[in-house]
This record gives sequence, structure tokens and C-alpha cells, in this order.
Amino acid sequence: MEYLQVASADDFRAKEIYRSYCETFPEDERRGETKFRHLFNNAKVKVLTVLNGLNNVGYLITWELTNFVFIEHFEVFSQFRSQKFGSEIIAHLFKNYSHIVLEAEPENLDEDARRRIEFYRKNGFLVIDDTYMQPGYEPGKNSLNLWLLANWKPENTDWIREEIYDVVYS
Repeated sequence: MEYLQVASADDFRAKEIYRSYCETFPEDERRGETKFRHLFNNAKVKVLTVLNGLNNVGYLITWELTNFVFIEHFEVFSQFRSQKFGSEIIAHLFKNYSHIVLEAEPENLDEDARRRIEFYRKNGFLVIDDTYMQPGYEPGKNSLNLWLLANWKPENTDWIREEIYDVVYS
């Protein structure tokens, strides 16, 4: 698999990512189009398209923060799910980053959330904070009770939460 950074919001890959992002993630779990487009101007952000051969199979939106990489959004496109691409993408991340953090809906929310948490656990993530609140992305969007997961066990998660709030959601 190949990981290509998408450099511009006007790139056809960015448009494909945004279309799927809007279809997959509920309104409160994503940025509006203007804020999404601004990601491409932020030096801490990488929007990566994931290629398998000639197919775009998914994407990652990552933030390179002080002592960890934050995976803001990670999706394997629906037509490529259940083909082990998600596990391959995570294995690639583990090879390249020693400290990874991501958010996920609590496993008791519904069956999809339970399967997602199970997937992350199976691929090496631990729940490090089950009281985390994701701030609203913009006025009118709700904050959400999510879980923070990581590929290591920090002694304290306050500094992680604070940096995510200050950098990603500011």
C-alpha cells in the first residue's frame, strides 16, 4: 500500500475524501467544508490518501503534535471494507509512530461502536480515557462523549487532552 499526502483541497482526492467523510461521519463528528479546506494550510496536519494498486481505498487525517500523532479521522471506503486494509493501515502507523492517539465512540453506544472498539483493541490500541469530551467543531455542533485510545499507556492523559483541545479544536 502507498500513502500519498494530498496537498490541496482542490485535488480530486481531497474532494473524494470530503464526499465520503460527509457520508460516513455524523454532522457533529466532522468539520464543515470551510474548516475542512483549512486543514490543507496547517503545517501540523497531513491528509493522506491510501492507495492499493490504482485504487484509493481510504484516507487518514493526522495531526503531528508534540509527543504523539493524533488520528482525527480514519476511514476505509465502504467498497473496500472487510478486506484487512484497516489492519494494514494501522500496522503502517505503528511502524512509523511510537505514540498514536485517536478518538472513538464508546463501545456501549451501539453495535457499530462495539465492533470499532474491538477492531482497535485487536490492532494494538488501549482505551486510555473513557471520560473524554470531544469539543464541538464549530458553533451549532455538539460536543461528544468519546473515548481516547492510544498504542501506549500514558500515566496521565490530561496533557494529551489539553493539546488536542488547544491545537485540533481551536
